[in-house]
Amino acid sequence: AALQRAVGVQASHLVKVPAVPVCRVAFKAARSPAPRSSWAPATQQRAAVVTFAKGKGGKGGAAVDDAPKGKGGKGGKGGDDGGNVDVAKIEKEVKADAEDRMKKSLAALSENFNTIRTGRANPAILDRVMVEQYGAQVPLKNVASISVPEASTLLISPFDKSMLKDIERAINESDLGINPNNDGEKIRLGLPQLTQDRRKELAKSCAKFGEEAKVAVRNVRKDVMKKVDKVGDAFSKDAKKGLEDAVQKLTDAYCKKVDDAVKAKSDEVMKL
Repeated sequence: AALQRAVGVQASHLVKVPAVPVCRVAFKAARSPAPRSSWAPATQQRAAVVTFAKGKGGKGGAAVDDAPKGKGGKGGKGGDDGGNVDVAKIEKEVKADAEDRMKKSLAALSENFNTIRTGRANPAILDRVMVEQYGAQVPLKNVASISVPEASTLLISPFDKSMLKDIERAINESDLGINPNNDGEKIRLGLPQLTQDRRKELAKSCAKFGEEAKVAVRNVRKDVMKKVDKVGDAFSKDAKKGLEDAVQKLTDAYCKKVDDAVKAKSDEVMKL
């Protein structure tokens, strides 16, 4: 009746609710697990409180969120604010990575040059000769030892004499232009003097290897700059432009090294 008079509601509209001790309700709620869908980190369940701090001599101020911050918040490492990206460190790593890969492209060019024969015998000219063994193609150096008994002669000694015919066939099918001499025990390769036409062909091969090396160097530059783009806003426009210029300068330097190597090898091939 007192409630009816306080709120001005007729008694017929009121529903009687059986009284339940508060302690029992609290105990039951504590033991009942919450639905899994309602699980969430405590920091998400508490609404952030935003206040406004006055700036020096100013009116109002910037909004300040006093919600809990991650470890190492302001000025720390690994906080929720992400911290600042170390641009100088990224620049150093980018340049080091680019130069390391460009050096490898130059080293690969040197290996290719070793397969081009000049007037002097060099076992490396056989590096690309593949021999069939048990139905698979394997490098010649895997099935035989190669030595240089004379300045213009290579001696091939197979580990298994049954491979002699296969080795001879592989050499004949290669582009070396050398006739193998199979004596039933070993194979001798006498390197004839190069004709002028053959020297020109080899010089063209040098140029081809050089172009492949420069393409590899330029691809390194392209790949490195793609990685820089992924960093996004970490770089200012000036910093990004400076890094692009530095990588381009490195690219030009290694392309010049390739050109110098091609010229040196071509001169060696053309020398009578």
